[in-house]
Formats: sequence, structure tokens, C-alpha cells
Amino acid sequence: MSERPSPVHVVLASASPARKKLLHAAGIEPSIMVSGVDEDAATAQAEETYGPLEPADLALVLARAKAEDIAPQCDEALVIGCDSILELDGDGHGKPQTPEQAIERWQLMRGRSGVLHTGHWLIDTREDDGTGATFGATASTTVHFAAIDDDEIRAYVETGEPLRVAGSFTLDGLGAPFVTGIEGDPSNVVGLSLPLLRELLGEVGIAWHTLRAPGIPT
Repeated sequence: MSERPSPVHVVLASASPARKKLLHAAGIEPSIMVSGVDEDAATAQAEETYGPLEPADLALVLARAKAEDIAPQCDEALVIGCDSILELDGDGHGKPQTPEQAIERWQLMRGRSGVLHTGHWLIDTREDDGTGATFGATASTTVHFAAIDDDEIRAYVETGEPLRVAGSFTLDGLGAPFVTGIEGDPSNVVGLSLPLLRELLGEVGIAWHTLRAPGIPT
């Protein structure tokens, strides 16, 4: 685990460089601890308990699983788990497993709109000033995709980027030219809703500006 550059130790239970970059740009320097959650197993267990899940609910279930996997290893910290799923025609789509799947996904998405759901789960493990809280919420943003042709799709998939991200696209990378518009929070599409996280932190008595790393004006 890295040093604690923020006044309150923030742990991001995610390997996503985009999520880390979002927090860094907003003045927060988190530690990174990647969860070992088997998403397929977690999904199957949740559906056995609750029945079929809507994409927005599944994103929250997986975000919670990731945060809970990491929290026992974190003392005196705010642990944040996130998971993103693209909903299209009522179906949820995470990361494609193969280039062929990514191509098929884009052929389905092009010229249409989907909803990107990101589940956020916060666990407060602080003992002295903490609340012991464990709770979360999901942010949803509508994304409009360009009507790109098959050659553009194949060229994009060949970069490898669509295989690394939920929904097979990015707003902050090589996929940005293929997103014609969004309705809602743009940071949510990148992978972590900063406005929603601010609200969650407020629920445990943490003002956003108090998390800014030393050297960043408050």
C-alpha cells in the first residue's frame, strides 16, 4: 500500500487508471488496492439471493463486493469500490471478453444511445473519528454513440482499448470521437461520479475539500 498523502486515508478498490486519474485531478491522492472479486461468481450469488438484477442494481452489487473485499485490510480509511455497466435494450454489458465480442457490441451500439451505470460503495473503517458506515448508490448517465462504420469499429477494437473498459468505449481516451453526447455527469462515464462521491462522503461527515492532498489549496 502506498503512503497516505491525503489528510484522510482514501483507498480505491479498483485497478482502473481512469478512476485514479479522476480523483487525482480533483485533488485526492488515494491508495490503490485491487480487489480479488470474481465478478461472475458475485453476480450469480446475488441473483440467487435477490433474483434477476437490473444493470444499475448489478453495478452496485459488484461495487459493494469490491469494497468489502478490501475493507478488512484497511485500517483508518475510507474505502471506495466502483463498478460500471452499460445498459442497452435493457441488457447490461461490462468488459467484452474478446475482440469479436467488442466488434459485435459496437455494431449494436453505433448510432444509438445507452445508459452507463456506475455503482459506488463506501466503507468507513476509521475507529476514532469514523462512523462504521457501509453504504452506496448508483449514478446513471445517458451516452449517445456515433454511427461509425465497420472499418472504424475494427480499427478501434485493434487498439485494445475496448477490451479494457465497461461498455467497450471511453470518454477520456481513444473512444471519445465516437461519443456524440451525454446526458448527466461526465465523470460517471469515465468510471467514478465525483458529485455522487461527494454526497456519499458528506453522509459520513467528510467535506470534500478536507480530502485534498497537501499542497493543493483548500
